Amino acid sequence: MPREPRSPSPRPRPVNQAITVSTPLNFRKVAALLAGAGTLFWLYTFYFIAHVPPGDGTGFQWLAVFPLGMVFGLFFLPAWLLVAIGRLPRFTTAVGLCGLIAFAIIWAQLLNEFPKS
Repeated sequence: MPREPRSPSPRPRPVNQAITVSTPLNFRKVAALLAGAGTLFWLYTFYFIAHVPPGDGTGFQWLAVFPLGMVFGLFFLPAWLLVAIGRLPRFTTAVGLCGLIAFAIIWAQLLNEFPKS
């Protein structure tokens, strides 16, 4: 059987093409993931607070919903809006990251306040 002719070896790439990143970071997708993570955590807080053992029976543990809701409203609702309209993807990513940091700080404080079982 005759052999197929070999193709010539590929040319080496210029230096500026060899160093570039093949796919740029898609900030819109990252912002959507951050906003989704913040939204899911916010929803989880309702489940967690509902299962906190009743301390003195007054239901004051539900007051924790307000600061968490404010973080959601100030950071994640605007992030979802900006992701939906496709504007300012880097800013939206930063807003989502700041929202997750705010959730972490507030949640750490609230965990110390909830009664232990």
